[in-house]
Formats: sequence, C-alpha cells, structure tokens
Amino acid sequence: MLRFAAIFVFAFAVPAYAVDFTENDQGQIEFTMPSGNIGCVFTPDGGTDVYQTADGKAELACDRVKPSYKRVIMGVTGKARLYNNAGDASCCASDNIFAYGEEWAVDGFSCWSTRTHLTCERGSHGFTMSRKRIETF
Repeated sequence: MLRFAAIFVFAFAVPAYAVDFTENDQGQIEFTMPSGNIGCVFTPDGGTDVYQTADGKAELACDRVKPSYKRVIMGVTGKARLYNNAGDASCCASDNIFAYGEEWAVDGFSCWSTRTHLTCERGSHGFTMSRKRIETF
C-alpha cells in the first residue's frame, strides 16, 4: 500500500509548464486542446470591435464538440455558466495548441490541460470539461 501512495503523490506533484499564447488582431486569445475536441477564447476587458461580453469585462468561453456541443462561459464574477445550445458552433480551429501538461494564465483566469480534461478557474469559481462530463463550480 505504501508503494501505491508514493506513486500517487508523485503523479500529482509534477508541475505544469506555463504557456503564453499570442493574441489575435482583436486582442483575444484562442487555444485548442490537442484532441481538437475543446477550444477556448479569452476576451479581454472592453471586448473587441465585433464582440462585447455581457458585462463589458473579461471572459473565458470554452466549447466542447463531442459527444454533444456545449459551451461554458466564465466571467470575472460569479460561477461559470453551462450552455447546452450554443447556437453559433464554431469550435476548435486555433493554431495555439494547449498541450497536455501545460498551464495558461492571464488577468486572474487560469487553465490546466491534461490528457483527460481541461480545468479552468478564476478565484474560487471555474469548470472542468471533458468528453465524459462538464462540471461548473
């Protein structure tokens, strides 16, 4: 049993590698998981020429394609919100690949990429997204 515990602790003690993605010409940051099934767009305070967030503040929106198309949007306040019917499905064509084991952070938002899921947080709120489940907190 002690051998298992040592392996378990080691598996979660490995640090993530920080990544810094390039903004697009509108100031947004887009990234896609290596599977191509999850993609995210970070919109800074003030929005863009063509997109304004609901409150005018920064937000992170992540889409999952399969097994069904879903979107989670997390703003600077409150819980992340799950949308079961996105309406404008356009996920996952970014050149910024969020490799497994990497961590991304900007303006209080942070995300971690693993082989099984994506987790993003802002303070005590966030979400986990995978093929099997989506959980907001």
